[in-house]
Amino acid sequence: MNTTARTLRSSVSVAGAGLLLAATGVALAPAATADSGLPALAVSTAAPAEIGLAGQPVGFTTTASNVGKNDTSSTRLIYHIDGGGGLPPNALSLQYRLSGTAWKTVPLKMSDLKFFGELPETFPLAAGQSRTVQLRIGLPMGTPHNGDSNGGTDHLKLTTMISYGAAGAANDVDEDTVKVGALSTSLSGVPATAVVGGPGVTFRATVSNPTPSAYENVTDVLYTNRHTTVHVLRSGAWKTLKPITSNAEPDLYGFDVIGKDASMAAHSSTSVKVRVAYRKGAALGKTDVAPCAIVNEGSIPFRGSTFCGESASIKLTAAASGRPTPTASAKPSAKPSAKPSAKPSATASAPAGTGTHTPTASATPSTTTTAPADTRTHTGTDTQLASTGSSGVSAIAVAAAALVAAGAGALGFAALRRRRARG
Repeated sequence: MNTTARTLRSSVSVAGAGLLLAATGVALAPAATADSGLPALAVSTAAPAEIGLAGQPVGFTTTASNVGKNDTSSTRLIYHIDGGGGLPPNALSLQYRLSGTAWKTVPLKMSDLKFFGELPETFPLAAGQSRTVQLRIGLPMGTPHNGDSNGGTDHLKLTTMISYGAAGAANDVDEDTVKVGALSTSLSGVPATAVVGGPGVTFRATVSNPTPSAYENVTDVLYTNRHTTVHVLRSGAWKTLKPITSNAEPDLYGFDVIGKDASMAAHSSTSVKVRVAYRKGAALGKTDVAPCAIVNEGSIPFRGSTFCGESASIKLTAAASGRPTPTASAKPSAKPSAKPSAKPSATASAPAGTGTHTPTASATPSTTTTAPADTRTHTGTDTQLASTGSSGVSAIAVAAAALVAAGAGALGFAALRRRRARG
């Protein structure tokens, strides 16, 4: 059991676990099984402290013990997982192995928004003997290149039951709580101003994985308007990125700044230097750049399990002399101007609540938090950086919000909102 777990033992479990066992088709064994010639079994699960929403599974173990005087030839392990009602049917995975190196699937059924499953194999357990089973649990939120864009949670309640034979009498119940985290994405060192027709401004885009889950098929998207040219610095040279658009919002451009379908190890991060140039024709005044990490994006642009960070505002100005002149760009700030929390929505805090989120300054579609009066920072060269927060909503933020509302990224927005709520 992890530190937040508690174990229910047979005689005291009757009232509290009766409904749970009924839901799984397992009855609770009488307290006096050891005196009736039947096995007396106990179970303890060392659940993972945390897993990542839309990430790869994390390993754990369950130990089954025969604490009585009678042998059993068919020990059963039954699992119940409750994500709080915010998970779709294809959100959860559970695997096991009794021997060898191959992982096998525990079939899961969903009932009343909760998941139930039992190891397909039983095993003998002599009196006084224990056996540890290896398992791993994950929240893939869909399948590769078809990630769920709705749903999420900030924790799982994992219940393990042990039984024997075909009758289904459960001897013992163990309960654990597993935290659910998610990817976070941020921009740092974004200059406060840029010159239309100028050479561009530079800043840094970072996506972080604070969870013990590895991630596959990660795309970190920088959203801008259609008047931009975006480069990333790779191997010492600037590479021009191809814009990606959606039919729903043709004026919203997205750029894959770390490359499509990247892999991220547990507890890792990746960062890239970005240069954004605003071409002639871009409207003067405020515009935004906004980051979102998308897991398992499919054939529809921007659709997948999405985790968004705070946007940054840039004021576009005309060249003072009538000729394009460079704008002093900021060195990457040592401290990101917006630091999303490591915990998910139903993302990021996704994994946290489930709902939709948009890459606006506040990163939530329904609640706006006013930024502090002076949120700007300066680099060593005293170049003014962009402020982050919600001191207004640009066309980019509105367009990105529309994509999320259409189902392109509801998951990550909810997750981020949960992270902030927890401070």
